Amino acid sequence: MKHIVILTGAGMSAESGIKTFRDADGLWEGHDVMEVASPQGFAANPELVLDFYNQRRKQLLQVNPNAAHIALANLEHQYNISIITQNVDDLHERAGSSNVIHLHGELFKVESTYDDTDVKVWKTDLILGDKCKKGYQLRPSIVWFGEAVPMIDTAINICQTADVLIIIGTSMQVYPAASLMHYVNPDTSIYYIDPKPAMESNSQVTVIPKNATTGISDAIALINALN
Repeated sequence: MKHIVILTGAGMSAESGIKTFRDADGLWEGHDVMEVASPQGFAANPELVLDFYNQRRKQLLQVNPNAAHIALANLEHQYNISIITQNVDDLHERAGSSNVIHLHGELFKVESTYDDTDVKVWKTDLILGDKCKKGYQLRPSIVWFGEAVPMIDTAINICQTADVLIIIGTSMQVYPAASLMHYVNPDTSIYYIDPKPAMESNSQVTVIPKNATTGISDAIALINALN
């Protein structure tokens, strides 16, 4: 069965009502990203950071998967599907996708500030004083700027086995995620879906300048036509 690997970014969830990572002015919900998405920001003002993610968590509880999430889940009936997402939401899983790698963590999980392998599901507010079993403060289980990306090696290995790579809704500016397309084999077809694509079509890459919900239909049609 053909192995299709899908790399998704903020544009994948934007049509569900989740705001993209940051606006054109570099602010995220009015905050400098380093204030709310770095170890230094957490050390300087943990209450601000916890509140920021509490608001993101509440928003995620109010939205649903869109047609693009559902289309990818349905692809599992035809192909071996691996999804590598830069998104911290659970919309792929809620749509029915069964093989999802989260490069940048998960909003509905928290971890111990002492032991990052001590992770638990958390869907309510996280406040100062919420501690792990060893007595250390819990923090969002999110990969912040300056931190290692634990799942990147797994993602690289998955890309190396791809027959097809679909990239959806990512600026291809955030590393190491943006480097993943370079790990596929030279004969692997790549489909890049984004309304403002950061690359042009070439012998390997087919650019589909559309949003996720409309562009994915085009990509699937092209892939099916190859069979």
